[in-house]
Amino acid sequence: MRAFMGTVILVLWGILALWGAAALAQGAVPFGGFSHDSSQPVEIASDSLAVDQSAGTASFIGNVVVGQGSLRLAADKITVFYGGGNATGEVTRMEAEGNVTLSNGAEAAEAKAASYDVASGQVSMSGNVLLTQGANALSGQELAIDLNAGTAEMKGRVQTILQPSAQGADQ
Repeated sequence: MRAFMGTVILVLWGILALWGAAALAQGAVPFGGFSHDSSQPVEIASDSLAVDQSAGTASFIGNVVVGQGSLRLAADKITVFYGGGNATGEVTRMEAEGNVTLSNGAEAAEAKAASYDVASGQVSMSGNVLLTQGANALSGQELAIDLNAGTAEMKGRVQTILQPSAQGADQ
């Protein structure tokens, strides 16, 4: 039971790391305003949790919703990978599968799958990626974000809808 609780705490820290990295990208990447208050508690709800210490994974399965303040991450499944083969290892990677949505107020990112490599700071989203910010939208098949460099690249028949600002209409 003690090892299980350690794994759950480790998973929570991993999710915090993901959101902290997303906050670093704020302002550097278009549609990158996923700011949040990391001092807020992290809440996770899912239909089940499976921990495999020998594989170094913890999987939240079924209707997964992770929240911290106004930031929400939802998916059919979220798997956290940690190093060292035990519950005390560092989080190395996170993967979200099925109906992935990351939202914060009027901003949202949707895809079929997403992954985050902690060491490299690489985030990738794939499968009908849709970014929205108010009435603006950007879509494609794959999105790669380098949080360390503050860059992003959308691939696969990219389409963009940018609404003129109300301020621009007055001029």
